[in-house]
Amino acid sequence: MTIFEERFQRIQNEKELLTGTPNEKVGSGDGFCERYKFPVLTAAHVPLFWEYDLDPDSNPYFMKRFGINAVFNAGAIKLDGKYLLVVRVEGYDRKSFFAVAESATGIDGFEFWKYPLDIPETSEPDVNIYDMRLTAHTDGWIYGLFCTERKDPAAAPGNESQAVAQCGIARTHDLRAWERLADLKTPSAQQRNVVLHPEFIEGQYAFYTRPQDSFIEAGRGGGIALGLAPSIENAQVAQERIIDAKKYHTVYESKNGQGPAPLKTRLGWLHLAHGVRHTAAGLRYVLYLFMTDLADPATVIYKPAGYFLAPEGAERVGDVSNVVFSNGWIADDDGTVYIYYGSSDTRLHVATTSVERLLDYVIHTRPDGFTSLAARNTLTSMIDRNLSFLPADRREPVIHRDL
Repeated sequence: MTIFEERFQRIQNEKELLTGTPNEKVGSGDGFCERYKFPVLTAAHVPLFWEYDLDPDSNPYFMKRFGINAVFNAGAIKLDGKYLLVVRVEGYDRKSFFAVAESATGIDGFEFWKYPLDIPETSEPDVNIYDMRLTAHTDGWIYGLFCTERKDPAAAPGNESQAVAQCGIARTHDLRAWERLADLKTPSAQQRNVVLHPEFIEGQYAFYTRPQDSFIEAGRGGGIALGLAPSIENAQVAQERIIDAKKYHTVYESKNGQGPAPLKTRLGWLHLAHGVRHTAAGLRYVLYLFMTDLADPATVIYKPAGYFLAPEGAERVGDVSNVVFSNGWIADDDGTVYIYYGSSDTRLHVATTSVERLLDYVIHTRPDGFTSLAARNTLTSMIDRNLSFLPADRREPVIHRDL
């Protein structure tokens, strides 16, 4: 057997094992959702014919000719009974592109469509595109909003890292054929994590934005904002109203941004967002939830303290460590919710829960009091209440003494 034949067969078997292995729920967790043992997608899941030249004459050592570094941060939608993810795929060359992977279960068996998506460019070419949010809008289109990154023309000579991020917009009916629209215009210098609301507000298209002063830092801007635009073809938001601001000494003190489009529930619009804070080891990204009013999506009516989901175990390690990030979730007809989240800019996972559990979490989990004393008082109040449910002989603390 030649080197080509041996490597081809071994790698093909590994890929088949990956896609064919059922996923498993792990641990009892915190009750918010169920997490799973295996990522739903990794770089190893991409088709063999994406990375390798399959001609033994031109590739006798069966080397990768187009290496894939990471698969993560997926927009999500259910069409024709299939769970579809528009995934960020990043090559060895740092360039990202979009590809669709589909599954019959939503938790395992994801397989990529044969070709990556062909997203047209505007008159100003994208250098890099990533993190698409999908919105099935009431106007009949499915919109994909994503970050388009280009080199900052104001960068000093020799500075090859300074960039400008803006919101790209494309639309489709089937995720296969895409029409590119003009990039979103806002009063902010930079935009990331822009999401389209699924319904018109005051007869206009509504965008959740994140005003930023620079490519990395939110600066004086930041927070999740809501802005209206009369047109989607040449969308322009004149005013960004912050609805969920950054706050000192919280999980979203440095930056925060909308995740996927909010879910409409019987009690309000359910939002999944990411929060960023500085630590001695660098930035830490977690996910949190809040709810806005059905009639006025700019008004937050419930917001639990702290995070809903944070990186655990192997999720902490990757190209950008200590990160979870979500830009896609699916609410099924039976109320099941599939939350797709990337970990450490490397791989993609799923967590499952239900609309009712999320409503219970958002409404009945205490809000942040923003001080240590407030946190202590909240806990003391809960302890007092819980002790009232215990038998009298179990209400006193147990004192352990060394013998």
